[in-house]
Amino acid sequence: MAGIAAAGNDLLEVDRVEIDAAAADGRPSYTADTLAALHRRADEELFLLMGADVAAHLEEWHEPERVLELARLGIAARPGVALDEVEAALDRLGAAERAAVIRMPELDVSSTRIRRRVAQGRPVRYLVPDGVLELIEAEGLYS
Repeated sequence: MAGIAAAGNDLLEVDRVEIDAAAADGRPSYTADTLAALHRRADEELFLLMGADVAAHLEEWHEPERVLELARLGIAARPGVALDEVEAALDRLGAAERAAVIRMPELDVSSTRIRRRVAQGRPVRYLVPDGVLELIEAEGLYS
């Protein structure tokens, strides 16, 4: 799905490191492990982009301190999530300097919302690229 979404955009590249690692050993895929694998290959600093709704719960992740060691966070504001919740979580992890809020229009679009809309038989056109919508429909995903 990520490959379809990125197709035709020279600025985007899809990497299979996480999928291949999970397939190789059959254990859960953790962001910390994915970042470690990318870090071993990268010549540049890594940035992990996420919504404020996710960042506010970063403490609940597997090895959140390791995630913050391996990448700087770019956090997009999300409707209904106060940025002070995110700042408090980062402070508790001692990582306020490892994150920055990305100023952009707040979009009320999330993977959870898309899956829920599909399951309810509601349209997701314009919420996902056309190719992704075609795949969801062809494979009967999320219904």
